[in-house]
Amino acid sequence: MSAHDVHHQGDHGHDDHDDGPHSTFSGYMIGFVLSVVLTAIPFWLVMNNVITNRTTAVLVLGGLAVLQILVHMVYFLHMNGKVEGGWTLLSTIFTVVFVAIAIAGTLWVMFHMNSNMMPSHEMHGQLLHGLQGLRLS
Repeated sequence: MSAHDVHHQGDHGHDDHDDGPHSTFSGYMIGFVLSVVLTAIPFWLVMNNVITNRTTAVLVLGGLAVLQILVHMVYFLHMNGKVEGGWTLLSTIFTVVFVAIAIAGTLWVMFHMNSNMMPSHEMHGQLLHGLQGLRLS
């Protein structure tokens, strides 16, 4: 075995072909071009009022944002199912699910807080009448 072969086998005696991300200039350029396109399309859609329905616009822009996140994860962060035995991808999925639950829970509490926490108009009137009575005494 030559010194060159020993150098490439690592400490465990096997080839380390999957020891981390392998970046190429063309890979970065593909990611860059996709990022620019996925930024320009929503900008053009919003600036030219192409989508008039607000719900449709939110869904389209949200979908393009998710695509851009995926482009960044694959081309710049080099996340796939092979690196580190898939643990990086698994931890990212866990984080996304956790953040989605946190955001959904926060929105649910905020939207229901108005009906559950705010006093009714009758209670508001009684409260004001009680406070005015306190001021007079």
